[in-house]
Amino acid sequence: MKSLRFRLALLLLASVLGVVALAALVSLTMLDRPDRDSFRATFAEEVRIVAAVLQEDPGAAERLGVTIGRMPTSEPDVLVRDGLGISEALAARGLSIPVRIVGDPQARTRQIAFEVEPGRWAYLPYPGFPPRGLLGFVTYMTVLAVGVAAISIFAATKMTRPLVILDEAVSTVGPDGLPAHVPEDGPAEVRATASALNRLTGRVRAAVESRMRLVAAAGHDLRTPMTRMRLRAEFLPDDERETWLKDLEELDRIADSAIRLVREEVEPQANEPVRLRPLLQEIVGELADLGHTVAPPGPATVDLTVSARPLALKRALRNLMENAAVHGGAARLSLARRGGFAEIGIVDDGPGIPEALLERAFEPFFRVDPGRRKLKPGAGLGMAIAKEIVDQAGGTIAISNRPEGGLEQLIRLPLAAG
Repeated sequence: MKSLRFRLALLLLASVLGVVALAALVSLTMLDRPDRDSFRATFAEEVRIVAAVLQEDPGAAERLGVTIGRMPTSEPDVLVRDGLGISEALAARGLSIPVRIVGDPQARTRQIAFEVEPGRWAYLPYPGFPPRGLLGFVTYMTVLAVGVAAISIFAATKMTRPLVILDEAVSTVGPDGLPAHVPEDGPAEVRATASALNRLTGRVRAAVESRMRLVAAAGHDLRTPMTRMRLRAEFLPDDERETWLKDLEELDRIADSAIRLVREEVEPQANEPVRLRPLLQEIVGELADLGHTVAPPGPATVDLTVSARPLALKRALRNLMENAAVHGGAARLSLARRGGFAEIGIVDDGPGIPEALLERAFEPFFRVDPGRRKLKPGAGLGMAIAKEIVDQAGGTIAISNRPEGGLEQLIRLPLAAG
């Protein structure tokens, strides 16, 4: 009810109906009204003539078809009122004749009654009740309101179409953070808006990819001087050589992680069906060879197939599982189906992450606390890479601290069709 389209439609509807009502009021005011004095004078003259004829010849009533009866009185189905206007017109002619208007609401007819002789009243036709125009008026206003409302909604929809395109563009933001291509069709304003959005999206995408490739190039170029530094480190004393080689290894991991993150950002591949249970068992075996303890899902766990990039998904899950095993001492896996998604749970018994920092856990190069800063190896990009891969697969990652201690990572991936 607060949308711009609704407000515009309401404004147009109120404006048109207001103009119609004002025009009707002006018409009623300016059009000629019936001359009531002339109307009353005409019937007063008729009463005078008929009364004079009947007084001279009482038998003329039957010949003239004038009904003679008793004095009219009000009854449940008869309305009687004094004809004051006609009486005043007769008084102006020097006549004092009682006049009353007798109406039948059911038949919607009226008569004018006047006293001819004491106790004898003559009845003449009189204009009936005015026609009932309420039904016609209501019908007219209803048709007018419906027609105006339809035209107003149509006009408001056309006027706000460019704004709707903006809303649709925002709602179709993809995993890369950019809206999908907007069709450039329709009215000129709509085409202009769609074209501007597409140009903006193209420029932002080009700028992001350019900067990401710059990061990848910088990471790649670091390897050459690091290789030279390793060669020079071989000539250092033994107590210094180990420290230099350790720092160079850390730099190499950072450069390699940066390059991988860029590849996931700017070089997405097509999704394929991937069976999760064999994939999880394969990663568990690889981590076990490296000395990490990760408990696989139970033997009764049902196998699920998701739509993702096989190598990228393996890298993402490996990063998350290794993160839990390294920082939590050990990790345990679970696999379940929730609606149209597969849910992979990774829990550990480590120190967890402070609640205030949970939202920053997927930021590049983010580290939580001293216990996770230098005592454990890593570049701080593993979770950022994992989130990028899962987002591009149409899934989500949620992390939370367990009440009993440790961290829980919940990965939801869309199941493959069929």
